[in-house]
Amino acid sequence: MRILLTLAFTILFTASAMAGAPISYNDGETELQGYVSAPTENAGTTPIVMIVHQWKGLGDYEKKRADMLADQGYVAFAIDMYGKDIRPETTDEAKTQSSKYKGNPDLARSRLNAALATARTLELGSPDDIAIIGYCFGGTMALKLARTGADIDGAVSFHGGLNTDKPAEKDSIKAEIEVHHGAADPHVPPEQVDAFMREMEDSGTDFAFYAYDGAVHAFTEKHAGNDPSTGAAYDANADQKSWARTLDFLKRKFAE
Repeated sequence: MRILLTLAFTILFTASAMAGAPISYNDGETELQGYVSAPTENAGTTPIVMIVHQWKGLGDYEKKRADMLADQGYVAFAIDMYGKDIRPETTDEAKTQSSKYKGNPDLARSRLNAALATARTLELGSPDDIAIIGYCFGGTMALKLARTGADIDGAVSFHGGLNTDKPAEKDSIKAEIEVHHGAADPHVPPEQVDAFMREMEDSGTDFAFYAYDGAVHAFTEKHAGNDPSTGAAYDANADQKSWARTLDFLKRKFAE
């Protein structure tokens, strides 16, 4: 420990255009549409990084992060938790959608497992080398997948919620966890952080926790604005440091 302050699918691109394309897959009868960005070399042996979107659904932000990961040599799969064409435009709509998954853990796990099953079928990547990262709502979901005991290498949360309906049992988490948290985030109070720390320690999970002084919710997202008093704002320092640490984390995990 280090503490620091699904499922059939259709890839809609050709072998000559292996970056930045949609991917359709299913969770049961629900059609989902994600996004895959990948390097053009080492097909079949490249580690896969799944990305879970924030509460307004899969959009340009997550696609940009996928492209950034592809530039680092990974197959990046930005998953869809909500369903094809369900992309909330307002805060109220986003709250309604995200609450469906926060309030129904079985549905959330089903969506995550569908995405993981799809990731393992990607011909571009290695099914044995998979990590998941997520932002805000997506950070909560990334941790949820790790808490299920999924056979993945790592899980990274950026300004995500840390609470859970089902705390991890001893030795149940296989993934190493890394959390990037805004120390002034009003949506993730200190008692939630303390409970998470106890859970990780009690379960024997290998984890790192980074708290960024002065950073609030959504600190990696420029569209959150620059006014911390609102509770959500971009913080360049926290964004840059958390990304660099994540790249180091992925490099190390996939080298093991």
